[in-house]
Amino acid sequence: MVPSLRYGISQKNNADIQLVIDALQVAYENELIDSFCIVSGDSDYVPLVGRLKSMGKFVLGISRSEAASNIFINACNEFQFLETVGKRNVEKPRNNRQKASYSNEETADESELNKLLTTVLEEQDRDEIYASELKGTLLRLRPDFNEKAYGCATFYKLLLKLSAKFGDLRVHNDNFDVMVGLTNSGDSTEAIPQLTRENWREAFAAQIKAYKDGGFERVNPSILKADIITAYPDFNEKSIGFKRFSDVMKQLEKDGLVVVEMDEQNTMLIKLL
Repeated sequence: MVPSLRYGISQKNNADIQLVIDALQVAYENELIDSFCIVSGDSDYVPLVGRLKSMGKFVLGISRSEAASNIFINACNEFQFLETVGKRNVEKPRNNRQKASYSNEETADESELNKLLTTVLEEQDRDEIYASELKGTLLRLRPDFNEKAYGCATFYKLLLKLSAKFGDLRVHNDNFDVMVGLTNSGDSTEAIPQLTRENWREAFAAQIKAYKDGGFERVNPSILKADIITAYPDFNEKSIGFKRFSDVMKQLEKDGLVVVEMDEQNTMLIKLL
């Protein structure tokens, strides 16, 4: 903790400027430090990120989803939403574990990711590469990438899911290293839990309680959806009687669990009650 002395009427960005100066001083004077973590979503730090990356430094950004700027997210090498840091367990129903079909929205998202990974592998001069290497390339292309947004706790599980669904990826272990290549065959997946019209409120209420227990007052609905998909990979709004995820949020508002708000950029946020 460093005291921040302020003078005059205008006191904006006083601490921010000191942070930038300290970061650049460390970057120039200490060659052993090759990674920086900026816990903020403020786009004012984009020039700092650009200078650090030009010096060959790795920059990780962390912020609450409600305060993260898209410009700052895309500028970082890797970005994590604070709500997704750490594991939050949500109790799942023990019955009705038959696999459901994917919604059109999820299929499009996974299809896009599968095409991107396939393109990356096609450009390699090797038959297969390490999964960690593939993820590193993916993060450079999409700094906001997160496995949980696709319903998987790890990148390995996501690769298996894409392999089974589209049949373009070949995933296997080689002396405890996960290798990925291109193939025309896929593997079968195990039955996974699903939400129904009868149990979805309980699952959403448990997830919202997990946020509140973690000290959050507001979250971006996309984070809530990503965590629900993590627990229930086959989730889609139509299976529980809604057309869009925003309709689910409105129902939760009627149930007294959240308040739907709009920020200055007309982005939906939900206030936890």
